[in-house]
Amino acid sequence: MKVFVADARSTDDTADIARSFADRMDITVIEGGTPSVGRNRGAHQSDSEFVLFLDADVELRDPTLLRRALVRMKSQRLHCLTVDIACAGGNWMDRFLYRANSRMQRLSSWVMPFGTGMFLLFDRKRFTELGGFNENALFAEDFLLTKQISPLRFSVLKGEVFTSNRRFRRTGHARMVFLFFWTMLNSSNRSHFERDHGYWKEAPAAAE
Repeated sequence: MKVFVADARSTDDTADIARSFADRMDITVIEGGTPSVGRNRGAHQSDSEFVLFLDADVELRDPTLLRRALVRMKSQRLHCLTVDIACAGGNWMDRFLYRANSRMQRLSSWVMPFGTGMFLLFDRKRFTELGGFNENALFAEDFLLTKQISPLRFSVLKGEVFTSNRRFRRTGHARMVFLFFWTMLNSSNRSHFERDHGYWKEAPAAAE
């Protein structure tokens, strides 16, 4: 398995830490940028049948998850697959909102699929046909891409990956909920995704 780490000029030794796994993994650090740019660059260098996109703070605790995901992709000839998202730490509100997001993700998959960039497994050919992630998008680029997938070719696999509560620390619970529903209502408004909505402001140093 080839792993690409898109490093957007990080200052926390991300590149060096990634390279330290070179004795165990086929890993390459590439130049990143916005999430769309970094992900597209990694996918462009890949020649595999499937490409998996993960965020930097995601933990894959289930050792069977990737195998089961690939089996589902192949057996059902899917274009995209995701899983539930859980919070590795934080408070009860963080965990509740991630569970609510997972529930909405499953319900919407019957009509207009959406998945988060924390775990997106794509058929690489279909990913290329869709043009990859929109590099003009500064917000919810994952939603913008996955909503183009047919419900018949999209699946939410039983299982979960774990992420941090940095999004809530950075943006706040109420604003994250507002942005979620505002984005759903603006799903056909391309200009909505080309504004960052203040999402990329720095998070405070201490967790809630």
